[in-house]
Amino acid sequence: MRDYSAAARTFNYPQAAGAALAGSLEVLNACVECCDRHADGEAVALYCEDRDGHAASYRFSELRERAARFANVLAALGVGPGDRVAGLMPRTVELLVTVLATWRLGAVYQPLFTAFGPKAIEHRLHASGAKVVVTEPGNRAKLDDVAHCPSIVCVHARQGSGDLDFHTALKAAAPECEPVLMPGDAPFLMMFTSGTTGPAKPLQVPLRAIVAFQGYMRDAIDLRPEDAFWNLADPGWAYGLYYAVTGPLSLGHATLFFDGPFSVESTCRVIDKYRITNLAGSPTAYRLLIAAGEAFCAPVKGRLRVVSSAGEPLNPEVIRWFREELDVTIHDHYGQTELGMVLCNHHGLEHPVNPGSAGYAIPGHRIVVLDDQHQELPAGQPGILAVDREQSPLCWFGGYHGLPTKSFVGKYYLSGDTVELNPDGSISFVGRSDDVITTSGYRVGPFDVESALIEHPAVIEAAVIGKPCPERTELIKAFVVLGSSHAGDDQLAETLRQHVRQRLYAHAYPREIEFVSELPKTPSGKLQRFILRNQEIALQQQAHAHKASA
Repeated sequence: MRDYSAAARTFNYPQAAGAALAGSLEVLNACVECCDRHADGEAVALYCEDRDGHAASYRFSELRERAARFANVLAALGVGPGDRVAGLMPRTVELLVTVLATWRLGAVYQPLFTAFGPKAIEHRLHASGAKVVVTEPGNRAKLDDVAHCPSIVCVHARQGSGDLDFHTALKAAAPECEPVLMPGDAPFLMMFTSGTTGPAKPLQVPLRAIVAFQGYMRDAIDLRPEDAFWNLADPGWAYGLYYAVTGPLSLGHATLFFDGPFSVESTCRVIDKYRITNLAGSPTAYRLLIAAGEAFCAPVKGRLRVVSSAGEPLNPEVIRWFREELDVTIHDHYGQTELGMVLCNHHGLEHPVNPGSAGYAIPGHRIVVLDDQHQELPAGQPGILAVDREQSPLCWFGGYHGLPTKSFVGKYYLSGDTVELNPDGSISFVGRSDDVITTSGYRVGPFDVESALIEHPAVIEAAVIGKPCPERTELIKAFVVLGSSHAGDDQLAETLRQHVRQRLYAHAYPREIEFVSELPKTPSGKLQRFILRNQEIALQQQAHAHKASA
């Protein structure tokens, strides 16, 4: 195992890029990097498993041909370099073909999470200006409610729908399509990230980010050629698209798609069937697995070599359980959609690992802690986690697309997370410094949920916060002011929950709704969510104290 300090001190960006890419920082193509260059042999690129246990595998060579064919389909629909293609797809081979074909044209892939409702889909499609959206029957109906929807390609398109059928078009297309080479700063992904003061913000990921994605796979995940790798994250989100698709495939390593609901039984079955040795996921998933006790432990013990966790801070209890019950090391990793993963307890690098620490900066990044005046803080003082962009050659975030980027202050990118530098150089996570909610590994902007609630005719105003929750990190709670003709009862609360689930995202609905007469605001009328959040924390502390004294 390499020494962390030496790896960080001697990091050389041109050397890392030369080793990572078949192309160069000046000209490259993401489909070539993630498929073509690995397609000369019989290497498997993708294992697919559905909820019923039906399985298939696809070689890089097969995906190269399908990507070329579908690239010709997209080109016939007017897609060219720089254009956006959206995918509203479950974890199937058609999703990966869509991604690779988009990249082959020098175009930009935009993920749409399958739990999104029409409102969330419409915002993203309009903000991106997508030319084509690719979907399948289970999600097709959502597009009926999207105004000015782009051209639709559908897997198993319904006759008479006007959609282009995916497989019919694929079969008819030519099997050759020359990949379009693009500069390293050209985008190949368009992502959206939640905020506190407006709808989800778009950002573009440049091709050179592939070098950073590989660095995480190598140094933090410690992905080895002999590993069987499974990242539980959905490619509709950054961690899945960056590190279940781009990262492993660019290394020529197979990835695994499980198209089914998360459960202890399915997780154990997939780990056993594919002999998984390297697992990545969120603390929420791991807590649910641990709760199953022996039902999870017995079939999995001895299988896993390393386990990685991302999306929210990892509980010490989870670390202890994996060590004692499965005899495997689980490490905490930190990142954002804007950055990828940047702060990790590395499986592939030797350094101290302290309980409660998020770890050390991935080589190629300089991570610091800043005070309110944006001065760097020494160890032992909490402040804002920031990236020194001038001394972080792997940092690829260039700002939000078409929007001001308030998180850029001088040479720093401000993450919005409160952390503390430790004497040994590692960094410990303290909490969010803004109102973004972390629930079950997802980051949810309160503005989006509030906007969906206010669309309901009964609601006058709404404020949404993250309420501390041991299982989900935070659960979404809404404080709702109703019109005078409506009564706040359990039936209306459930109606509002379902309204948000259908309009926004299945995971972003408020699990708790409290009806109130007014919301706390500043004299200028700005909503003060922190008052509501602090109120909930105080009530929880009182309840714990009462329980302890009883």
